[in-house]
Amino acid sequence: MGESSESQQQQQSFFKKHWEGFTEFWGERFSFLENYSKFLRRDKPLPTWSDSDVQEFIASDPLHGPALRTAREAANFGVTGSVIGAVSTAGVAWKYSRSLHGAGLSFLAGGVFGWTFGHEIGNHWLQLYRLDTMAAQVKFMEWWQKKCGERS
Repeated sequence: MGESSESQQQQQSFFKKHWEGFTEFWGERFSFLENYSKFLRRDKPLPTWSDSDVQEFIASDPLHGPALRTAREAANFGVTGSVIGAVSTAGVAWKYSRSLHGAGLSFLAGGVFGWTFGHEIGNHWLQLYRLDTMAAQVKFMEWWQKKCGERS
């Protein structure tokens, strides 16, 4: 019995060791999420903002405002791609199968693929790779937090 409990401890430590390595590996790759943690892990969530609030930030911040405006324009490419992808793939699925569930699944899959390709086209068309859009979004969130704090 002493041998089995010893091997059980080795197995636990083996799995624990690999789990820690796994979490460390993915923690490094998703470290950008720490930028948003102070806005997401709040006791009281930030109130919603409107387009006029975003436009006010864009006008007030000459460094991060244009980057945020460009990132919002790139989202329109994603929406357009999503609509085109959803409708076209659902249409093709309906034409060839006449299956409602097949067309529905194709609609969902086409929407996801269309969003991905549309967003990628927007990234290249608007050259988002030259901008730090994450910093612009974080600055907007900080600005919104400060503005909401002043209201209260």
